[in-house]
Amino acid sequence: MENQIVHLTGGHTSLIVRCTPYAEILYWGNRLSQFSADDIISLSRAVPNGRIDVEAPVNVSADSGRGSFGTPGMEGHRDGLDWSPVFNTTQVKHDGNQLTIITEDAIAGLQFRSELRLDDSGVLQARNALTNLKPGTYQVTRLAVTLPLPERAAEVMAFHGRWIKEFQPHRTQLDHGGIIQENRRGKTSSEYFPAMMIGHPGFSEEQGEVWGIHLGWSGNHRLRADIKIDGRRLVQAEALYFPGEQRLEQGETLETPWLYASYSACGLNRMSQQFHRFVREQILRFPAEKPRPVHLNTWEGIYFDHDPDYIMQMATESAALGVERFIIDDGWFRGRDHDRAALGDWYLDEKKYPHGLKPVIDHVKNLGMEFGIWVEPEMINPDSDLYRAHPDWLLALPGYQQPSGRHQFVLDLNNPQVFDYLVERMSWLLGEHDVDYVKWDMNREIVQPGHEGRAALTAQTHEFYRLLDVLGERFPHIEFESCASGGGRIDFEVLKRSHRFWTSDNNDALERQKIQRGMSYFFPPEVMGSHIGNKLCHATSRQHSIEFRGLTALFGHMGIELDPVKEGEAERAGFAKYTRLHQQLRPLLHSGDVYRVDTHDETVLINGVISKNAGSAVFLISQLAMPTWSLPGSLRVPGLKPEARYRVTVLDEPPLLKGGCSGHTMRVQPAWLHESPVLSGEWLANAGLALPVLDPESALLLGFEEIR
Repeated sequence: MENQIVHLTGGHTSLIVRCTPYAEILYWGNRLSQFSADDIISLSRAVPNGRIDVEAPVNVSADSGRGSFGTPGMEGHRDGLDWSPVFNTTQVKHDGNQLTIITEDAIAGLQFRSELRLDDSGVLQARNALTNLKPGTYQVTRLAVTLPLPERAAEVMAFHGRWIKEFQPHRTQLDHGGIIQENRRGKTSSEYFPAMMIGHPGFSEEQGEVWGIHLGWSGNHRLRADIKIDGRRLVQAEALYFPGEQRLEQGETLETPWLYASYSACGLNRMSQQFHRFVREQILRFPAEKPRPVHLNTWEGIYFDHDPDYIMQMATESAALGVERFIIDDGWFRGRDHDRAALGDWYLDEKKYPHGLKPVIDHVKNLGMEFGIWVEPEMINPDSDLYRAHPDWLLALPGYQQPSGRHQFVLDLNNPQVFDYLVERMSWLLGEHDVDYVKWDMNREIVQPGHEGRAALTAQTHEFYRLLDVLGERFPHIEFESCASGGGRIDFEVLKRSHRFWTSDNNDALERQKIQRGMSYFFPPEVMGSHIGNKLCHATSRQHSIEFRGLTALFGHMGIELDPVKEGEAERAGFAKYTRLHQQLRPLLHSGDVYRVDTHDETVLINGVISKNAGSAVFLISQLAMPTWSLPGSLRVPGLKPEARYRVTVLDEPPLLKGGCSGHTMRVQPAWLHESPVLSGEWLANAGLALPVLDPESALLLGFEEIR
């Protein structure tokens, strides 16, 4: 078979792939306009002294049998045999920007299939599959997607976190060895979001080359960035398997999850914009084309204290604030008076709702709002009728005491009886009630996930997907939110079956600033649940002004968490104000390009959204802590048309800016603040706006409108 070279292009990106005699990515970077297959001669590598006498490629299967001495892309064996395969190309399928390369090892009896797709957005999708071609069980230990990186990719940015503190970024130099992040908690996890950005040292929001990856998988995973002793670098991503979990009989195939990757020569902003465009065009499927409705969720307002008459009062007051979707959270089903009982008993609590849910739903609908409800179908409390009837329905290993989490266990979705029961109960809830929206929660980590004694976490994850698929097909008009103690199950694969993420259980505006920024690298604002919480935050007991809370929640899919019946007039007025402001701006926020601005002061975060035609924009300047400098510097606005002229307006500001003073100190703020100047996009990008002095934990919202 001749040496076949394929050039894939999409957006600002090119991918050059050698298809034969093995599959190898030769180039992944800036789009090439003059490429010829003859050009690859410049990439032929030397053979170092003191090493094996042939060149060892880092091919898509990362074969250790070729002498690459790195982490292979596949590990497994057939009762101790066929453990070091070497894959050679047998078939190439190239159609536009999609490439499939099939390689085989006839001795080991294995086939390795690699799929590469480069979307018009510039996002690369990659997936591998392993097939057992001969008799005998093949035990798969690992199966990964491997992408090469250039030598200049020497700094890694990734994420860590926990409950109420998700999406926290950290950076590490990639000098020697490797960087590994693993998640074994049974869901995507708040601990390590399955993503990395690897780039030129010092890459930032607006500058530097960066290669970003995200594994679309809602179970255990492993990500790693490695540097080999010869200087070559690579990144790998995989679903993490428990021992014995993946066994292939003859003819059976195991596929990796999809890996999504975005290259940018212009910093993290372009990487994000490419991911956002891809999500909007290829992943998100809303039931109807309409604005994303503002939520009110009852949880922080009433918790488990459900009284239909009072809930209808809440709905009435919510509608008066501009709320468009009213959601009853936990506590509506039989025996659910606290979090220690009743999960699994998905029947209406007739003591709380003697006339059923219909009067409440009708009231909500008559007020012009949609109706939503909370569920946690994958879980079961030991204090429940379901557990007393079916203690064997747990996802657990026999003979061991399964530890509870939040007083609950996990149901085994691999058990057909469990699966059918959940389909039946959810179909009752969604089919016999006029429900528009479901908040689907999952509030614990998974320990010893066993089905009939074998590890079954990967299968459990696939069954979760199938459960959402079945319900989505039966009730295509209903939107689903993915929640897992806040941001514990956020990834592209679950987004194919849902329409919104609950970003965090923490509504503290100061914490949310960084949590939401971390999420923004991969997800557009319209899927990021961002609520204005109570003045006294239920998660941190910190207090913030309604202005700071409202502006922080503005740049997502907005909602409010409170009891509107009990709120004072000042708070109610504030909630109504920011609801209206979000409704005014959401056509821009939910369709435009997100920009994060580099600042010289880590106490300041600046982010904005610019319309696709760059005719309008909004930017939020958030002062998170005491400023480092007495003068805050300037905002240079990226992304506007250089030749166009824009009117700059203050859309919202802290109360102290209006008065011009703080305490006993008079402040003289920049004159442009209340002059609405008209400036060119070129001037705004290069000279910018002198920023006002802001107090800690306050924010300023600016609008930019092209003058035609």
